[in-house]
Amino acid sequence: MELPEYRIGNLTVIKVWELDLDDFAATQLLPEIEPDTLASDPAAMDSRTYNRDTGKVKLSVHSWLLRGENKTILIDTCVGNDKDRPTLKTLDHQHTPYLARLRSAGVRPGEIDYILLTHLHADHVGWNTQLVDDHWVPTFPNATIVCSGLEWRYGAALAAKDDAAIQSALAEAKLGQPIRTPVDGVFQDSLAPLEQTGSLRRITIDGSEVLEGIRFLSAPGHSIDHAAIAVSSQGEHAIFGGDIAHHPLEMSQPELVSMFCEFPDAARSSRRRLLDRAAESGVLFFSSHFPASSVGRVTRNGGSYRWRFFED
Repeated sequence: MELPEYRIGNLTVIKVWELDLDDFAATQLLPEIEPDTLASDPAAMDSRTYNRDTGKVKLSVHSWLLRGENKTILIDTCVGNDKDRPTLKTLDHQHTPYLARLRSAGVRPGEIDYILLTHLHADHVGWNTQLVDDHWVPTFPNATIVCSGLEWRYGAALAAKDDAAIQSALAEAKLGQPIRTPVDGVFQDSLAPLEQTGSLRRITIDGSEVLEGIRFLSAPGHSIDHAAIAVSSQGEHAIFGGDIAHHPLEMSQPELVSMFCEFPDAARSSRRRLLDRAAESGVLFFSSHFPASSVGRVTRNGGSYRWRFFED
């Protein structure tokens, strides 16, 4: 089956789908949502994003594959197979044909030049490694992996249960104390094995260009140093939003925060800042968890925002 392609200048973009998550009630994913408000929300009227019979949202987990200008890039690497996630059953010991789908998109793991990680949560880093002979080994042996240095230090400190290092990272972030921490085990099986590859690039998220036409935009709150990724080519622009929003409901009701956000106040501020940028510029917005094409545009709607899928 031919996969839909999107263009940003000389770059082609393909969604590499891993799995759907249709088990979360809207009131579970977004605990502060009001049922009466939900009933009239345009984002809940769209059958692609919300099941009105069950009250459950529709989510997707996927990567974005970018090709062109002499490089092949993967933005985020989903859940991965065989990962032990006992506290998050929807991600526990998955067995998906993700790598076969990547090949269907025309790319083998060894052909990936760069992996750009918006943040280091379980559903964004899993395919960094795969299980071979009871050991976690890098899935993309020739890729340089780019991620936040602060987020890496925080993850390493949590994995080591190093309280001093944890507090040092929190002080650096200046977001206060988190209401939750990343899922245990993720750093150990999906990130730490990359230390031995020599191809790990931990950066400061400051908006500077990390590759030609590519910048990490600071958008903390969902995680300690979450980033969106801005991509430009031949005068065309796009934003890959990471988990700035999990569902279009967070655009129409931007005061909401998901059950997975670690620093709620910062998450709200970062979302508004990024959505303002997307609305003002009219760029294509590539989401990490919206269903259907997962691609669209953001416009302002009074004090909130409106999402429109690319295919509409």
